[in-house]
Amino acid sequence: MDAFVTRKKRKPEPDPALGAQPSVTNNTPEESTDLKLAILSSLHPALDQEMLLDILLAHDGNVEATSQTLRARLPKNSGTGNAVVAQSSLRSFAVNTSGSDFAPPSKRAKVLSRKGATLHLYDPIDISEHTPCTIIHNFLPAEEADSLLKELLEESKSFEKITFKLFDNVVSSPHTLGFYVGSYQEMQEQKHAYVYNGSRMADVRTLTPQLERVKARVQEAVNREIQERIRTRYGGKKLKFQSPGPWTPNAAFVNCYNGPQESVGWHSDQLTYLGPRPVIGSLSLGVTREFRVRRVLPQDDTSTTNVEAARDQSKSNDSNSDLAGQIAIHLPHNSLLVMHADMQEEWKHSIAPAQAIDPHPVAGNRRINITYRHYRPGFHPRNTPRCPCGVPAVLRVVTKKRENWGRYFWMCHAGNVPGKEACEFFKWAEFDDDGDPLGLGCGDARDERRKEAKKRQEIREREDDSGKCDAGGYKPATSS
Repeated sequence: MDAFVTRKKRKPEPDPALGAQPSVTNNTPEESTDLKLAILSSLHPALDQEMLLDILLAHDGNVEATSQTLRARLPKNSGTGNAVVAQSSLRSFAVNTSGSDFAPPSKRAKVLSRKGATLHLYDPIDISEHTPCTIIHNFLPAEEADSLLKELLEESKSFEKITFKLFDNVVSSPHTLGFYVGSYQEMQEQKHAYVYNGSRMADVRTLTPQLERVKARVQEAVNREIQERIRTRYGGKKLKFQSPGPWTPNAAFVNCYNGPQESVGWHSDQLTYLGPRPVIGSLSLGVTREFRVRRVLPQDDTSTTNVEAARDQSKSNDSNSDLAGQIAIHLPHNSLLVMHADMQEEWKHSIAPAQAIDPHPVAGNRRINITYRHYRPGFHPRNTPRCPCGVPAVLRVVTKKRENWGRYFWMCHAGNVPGKEACEFFKWAEFDDDGDPLGLGCGDARDERRKEAKKRQEIREREDDSGKCDAGGYKPATSS
């Protein structure tokens, strides 16, 4: 590579606007790439070296031309250290050789964060290019967004923290949350059939009027972004195990972060009822917070057994969180983030504590986050295995060991319940290409999907006849 970026160039005229500075004009074969990067780093300390290298290569190794491009396209320093400036898109650093005003994206557009560093991205196209997410700013009409925010701020007064076991210690989530489903029947089923962190959830609510109204908008937008992702990032085909059907959200977690220190650590969302390769629509309201993502990196040690590896993987893995660096996505009020099908298995995400936040005129210091989810019928609790201790198993994917990387498994989840210990249950999970479970002995998932579709059709027909069904698609239970 040095031979490419250090070939001899015509010595350009010095730029008087730079004043006294390291020499950047002597592009002789003796100047190594490292030296050129060091010069550029001294002139542009805010940029990481991988970005500088990309732009240097785009200018055929000419340091002066690279520096001129950076000076022209980076935001100016206003002189106030706390001022917020807009970030130029990474696409703006592509070299335009066509002579037109349009500069096509660089073929080497893969800009990644560095070990131990955080790369902040704001531009929606940059976010789509370098993370498994897409973002839509100003998603709802302003009045509708404020109305939803006010409704959920009132709801959040009764939210609670989740208690679970971590490393043999009983801990509480560092923020509060509420869980919502579409109908009374679904609410009762969630309370008595579904299990979270090894125990049942007592506080399950039906969607509020605003949550129900916004759900249709989110569903339309997420399905549109799924197809765009398949077309532009997946080579025209869905990922293996990704559901081929439309994304139809039937549950929503609503999280409240009250103040800059309320957060959530590195994690992937539980796959047990979502199935493999799930897609999640996340709507942010109120205070802007940083949503950070990082790639999951495998390790080489293969000396442990399957059960030992599963237990080890169920623990936090923050020790290598900086190996691939982090990417921070800023989520302002009224922004919809779509976490695509390559998110949960290959990346982890978090909401980092903040040193300070800009108060929102309606929410004050609070951020409300709604994650709409599609619980697949093939992963209903009646279709998932139970371990010998009686607790429904949890679905995970191998991410820490290179051996069996990306393979799914079921394991006991009792170890997350205060006062209980996990048993030795372990079972590899098998799916068809559409992500429906095989070999669970609980019926075929495709039959479940057909039954669910037939059920929905019957509900629609009854609704047409009576007009009395609720918004979730079921007739509400009546008391005697």
